[in-house]
Amino acid sequence: MGLRDFHPAVLATALATFVSFLGIGVVDPILPGIARELGASHFMVELLFTSYLLVMGLANLIAGALATRIGSKRTLLLGLATVAVFAGACALVSTIESLAVLRGFWGLGNALFTTTALAIIVGVAANTRGAITLYEAALGFGIACGPLLGGVLGAQSWRLPFAGASALMVVAFALVVLTVDEPEAEHRQGLRDVLGTYRHPGVLTNAAVGLLYTFGFFTLLAYTPLVLGLGAFQIGLVFFGWGLFVVVGSAVLSSRLNGLFGTPEVTVGALVAFAATLCLMWLSNGDTAALAALVVVGGLFCGVLNANLTTLAMGISSHGRSVASGAFNSLRFVGGAFAPITAGYLGPQYGATVPFLLGALTVIAGAVVLVGRFGQFRLADAGSAAGH
Repeated sequence: MGLRDFHPAVLATALATFVSFLGIGVVDPILPGIARELGASHFMVELLFTSYLLVMGLANLIAGALATRIGSKRTLLLGLATVAVFAGACALVSTIESLAVLRGFWGLGNALFTTTALAIIVGVAANTRGAITLYEAALGFGIACGPLLGGVLGAQSWRLPFAGASALMVVAFALVVLTVDEPEAEHRQGLRDVLGTYRHPGVLTNAAVGLLYTFGFFTLLAYTPLVLGLGAFQIGLVFFGWGLFVVVGSAVLSSRLNGLFGTPEVTVGALVAFAATLCLMWLSNGDTAALAALVVVGGLFCGVLNANLTTLAMGISSHGRSVASGAFNSLRFVGGAFAPITAGYLGPQYGATVPFLLGALTVIAGAVVLVGRFGQFRLADAGSAAGH
């Protein structure tokens, strides 16, 4: 399926998704510089990720419901505007506490954006699987290019990547205003409806798997820069390679493997492979070359998992798209929020690579949870394939 087969609104929203997710990876290369210049510990620096993810996760509980009330496009624009303002503010402050607070508001904006972006893409597209693949590819490529942008700008000053991310959010805002129409309205729903989705065993299981996987994901993404022992530009290159592998995993590998073996089976295999990667990072003794190589390879499994867990989340629930997406992302990111600060505490106390072992164990736990519900997910996968 080529790009020409997608509706222009889908392409515009995917491009805005790419720009939005630059803001996650752009912070990676500058973490050591922030710690050094602001005199912050690893634990304090990791608050920049934890505050972002925690607020983002909690905000997802209301983002989907808000979209059904004011419209997906308005919610999307509100999210982009919020990110633009608070990313710009991050470039102006001089304490780690202020940065952590502003990153929390950044997470609020990203929650409003991500929930509605996926809903718009799925709602407009004729092919749900293809649309989700495009969304995850845009997401992954944004995360990939974020570190590269952060590395280039961060080599000059840790403030510049924040300013650059803010400017790109303004561009994304303009693109959405000019090219995206308000999709067909969904049935109005509230917070009670979002929480009610967790009564569905499949939704709760998938969200729990997402939580456990995301803990490992952000152990790799948020903590590894602090132990690589590289400069901002070199860290940016490593995570650019990781992000490219995320794109390959989500846009190419996942659909091919799912067609051969089934989405639940491939998801379990990818969870085990990602856990093995984190275990090898634990055993690396902090060797820079080994860690860098494992980070890049890990991106392949992250890409497959991002695409598959999102596909299952959108296919297994009978609720509206925004609400289903919000419920899944909420539990997923709240769980991931505790990975950075946990790693920032464990590393200095028990050994620099110990956090990777904990990340591996949580990912394995996710695989065990998913295996326990295999039958239900096979039925959902079959229904999704038949419907699209």
